Amino acid sequence: MPTSVQEQYVNFAFYKVDLAWRRLPKEERETSKKEFSAAVEQWRERMLLIPYSTVGLRPDTDFMLWRIGDSLRLFQEMSRQMNGTVLGAYLTTPYSFVAMARRSIYVTKHLHPGQEGRRSTIIPGEHQYLFVYPFVKQRDWYLLPLDRRQEMMNVHIKVGHKFPSVKLNTTYSFGLDDQEFVVAFESDQPADFVELIMALRETEASRFTLRDTPIFTCIQKTIHETLDDLG
Repeated sequence: MPTSVQEQYVNFAFYKVDLAWRRLPKEERETSKKEFSAAVEQWRERMLLIPYSTVGLRPDTDFMLWRIGDSLRLFQEMSRQMNGTVLGAYLTTPYSFVAMARRSIYVTKHLHPGQEGRRSTIIPGEHQYLFVYPFVKQRDWYLLPLDRRQEMMNVHIKVGHKFPSVKLNTTYSFGLDDQEFVVAFESDQPADFVELIMALRETEASRFTLRDTPIFTCIQKTIHETLDDLG
């Protein structure tokens, strides 16, 4: 499994299993899970790949694959293989966000190790919980002078420093997908994430948020555990 790639394309793919699959005999379900797991696992040598379960946390998705590779084609090739499995025939993809990792123009350093800084790659999967959502700013934000935006972002970043237990991964979707960013917060303390988001709502920069939903709460598990959550 690669630990990093020079140019990172990122995909958060959310899947929902058809109820008809749960009505299959147990033996058929177990066989289909093993086949699907094998199809997923063999891609670990070609990309960073982390499964998350969303069962019981959202009604519209059951699990998510956080995929990071050096080419968009990898995501398509892997998806084609998954679609060819028995379980794949019972899956839909309600949401799939595509982005890239790049350096932020607003961040020069962070006070705590592991928090997002002047890095152009992300290292995912360091915490149990993941909170993901697409993010779009109002167009007026981009018409402001850079120094004015930087001033507001400095306050925004300062608030984030108060919550070192929450790691932010910002990826950029400009031109690749409908949103401008996909933000993914990792933490072992969901309560700290709640406090962080509440504090960020009080910053001036939040006035320029156009959309930051849907929000997905995901729990990191092995692919086998993730599929067992399906039933």
